[in-house]
Amino acid sequence: MARLAYLGLGTNLGDRVAHLREAIARLNAAIGVRVLRESHIYETEPVGMTDQPRFLNMAVEVQLADEVTPRDLLALAKRFEAEMGRKPRERWGPREIDIDILLLGEERITEPGLVIPHPQMWERAFVAVPLADLVPEMRAPRGETVEELAAKLQQAQGIHAHL
Repeated sequence: MARLAYLGLGTNLGDRVAHLREAIARLNAAIGVRVLRESHIYETEPVGMTDQPRFLNMAVEVQLADEVTPRDLLALAKRFEAEMGRKPRERWGPREIDIDILLLGEERITEPGLVIPHPQMWERAFVAVPLADLVPEMRAPRGETVEELAAKLQQAQGIHAHL
């Protein structure tokens, strides 16, 4: 049976919208992966290392074929990042594209290099707000809906719809 996964996409270098569109096209062209829905695109302030350009962030809902493992999805994301020009830089630094696995069905995975659900996703507006576009009724770990959590985080952190 196919599974749903939610991915977070982010970029703050070059043609940011083109990077997001290319990442979505690459995901959709991958064997065993089909992009079902996309959130709006949001412009966000950088987190961690703040002396860099603003990010564009969004979330996508993808359907995975049974044979696509979490490690396969991670390998695809890392391969696409490299092919699109992402270079190793300091943590939380600028990037051409970032593709993070946020959720993969009900799976809970804690392995070296792979943690699902994404460990900081419930603390960051740039993840919660786009995710709320796709699954507003989903429950976050503290019991509130993603929509309720996103509204709280949006007030506290800089995030704006990108026009």
